[in-house]
Amino acid sequence: MKLSRRQLLVSLGVAWGGPASVPAFGRIGEIEIGVCTKCENFSKVASHGFDYIDPPAAEVGAMSEAGFENFKRQVLASPIRCEAFNSFIRTLRVVGNEVNESAVRNYMELTLDRCQQLGATVVVWGSAGSRNVPPGFSRRRAWNQIESFLRLADEIARPRKIIVAIEPLRIQESNIINTGAEALKLVREVNRPSVRMIIDYYHMRVMREDPEIVWRARKDIVHFHFANPAGRVWPKNPSEDPEYGRFFALVKKINYRGGISIEARGDIDRDAAASLTFFREELS
Repeated sequence: MKLSRRQLLVSLGVAWGGPASVPAFGRIGEIEIGVCTKCENFSKVASHGFDYIDPPAAEVGAMSEAGFENFKRQVLASPIRCEAFNSFIRTLRVVGNEVNESAVRNYMELTLDRCQQLGATVVVWGSAGSRNVPPGFSRRRAWNQIESFLRLADEIARPRKIIVAIEPLRIQESNIINTGAEALKLVREVNRPSVRMIIDYYHMRVMREDPEIVWRARKDIVHFHFANPAGRVWPKNPSEDPEYGRFFALVKKINYRGGISIEARGDIDRDAAASLTFFREELS
């Protein structure tokens, strides 16, 4: 029997700590629909019927104590939570000669504490600036540094009931971990219960990766990001991209139970209704 998202997290050693009474809005079956956007847009995301918001972890980590408490009160008074976070690290490095492990540890402890309080189950590590390999730097050493970082992330995330999910990024943004296959290899080598991966449909299409990676990585995928690859805008019509059908067929085939976050250029007020209709059509 396929595990639900909550059961999966429990099976990985991460007990569910989210708000059990939060109602579903955009949910299609066991799949929840959210939006990657700044914290200032929280109320808009909730009002348009999404299941959760997927804000930048780095934004939450950079808040003052007063600013965080104000945002936390807003979230806890709402029917939705920040179940997922993107943009884990913005200014610190985990690759190269300038890595400061103590600073990275302190940052992750603070940021993941705050993410947990806001309802997080998944924090996505794309964060190209933290992991890009400097010119002339050994790629093998860079890979080893990434593995060390992810083991540290597991150590900090696991007691906070959070999964750190590796995000493959297109070559135009990151010069390492560009495909789902590479992310899957990293997950298996690191072999820690709180380190898994996501697939971002936009990056997958730009990199021309076969959507079959969804099936290959089915046991380790805990989240998805999504955008219409033509302009990286909000998806609205099944005819926009020829791989939509195959991708969603695979998502259903693996009996996915988790979140799909829209990460795209656009306007919540203008685009939300059409995108929610799109996902219902593709996933029903």
